[in-house]
Amino acid sequence: MSFFENEKYLYQDTFFILFETESRPSAAAVHACIDEIDEKYQLEDLKEDNGKFQAVSVRSPHDRSAMDIVYVEGEEVEEQVEELMTEFRSMTLNGDEMDKLSLLKNCRSRLDIYHFEEQTLSGEGDMLDPGGLVLIMEKLSRICVGVGLDPQSKTLL
Repeated sequence: MSFFENEKYLYQDTFFILFETESRPSAAAVHACIDEIDEKYQLEDLKEDNGKFQAVSVRSPHDRSAMDIVYVEGEEVEEQVEELMTEFRSMTLNGDEMDKLSLLKNCRSRLDIYHFEEQTLSGEGDMLDPGGLVLIMEKLSRICVGVGLDPQSKTLL
């Protein structure tokens, strides 16, 4: 079940990890990757297609967040990569960002990471901690040999 269907969670943002289709991870690799970060993460509804990762929901109670992570490939991704390449060419990038941009041009697949905040009963509490999201993006980017993207800030992660 997606967190979009759970009124206890409020959608915050979408982040992406773009990568070459040949680097699509197995469902087992994604599961192991997230387990390796912290045993507090709760994986739910892990889906696979012939052993390859398709989707998963991840609950992170210790930072009051959750994520739906979904594999996407094809024309939609190719169009996004073309748009990003055009946008980033007009920006001043440092060496690390240039390396990531060179990886980006061959990407035809991506992971969509929908980030949610758990709502408290009182509506009050600590600010949403994006630490879990950042850790998961870093780890998944490594196993996909991909480039993380925050589309709101146009930041390559």
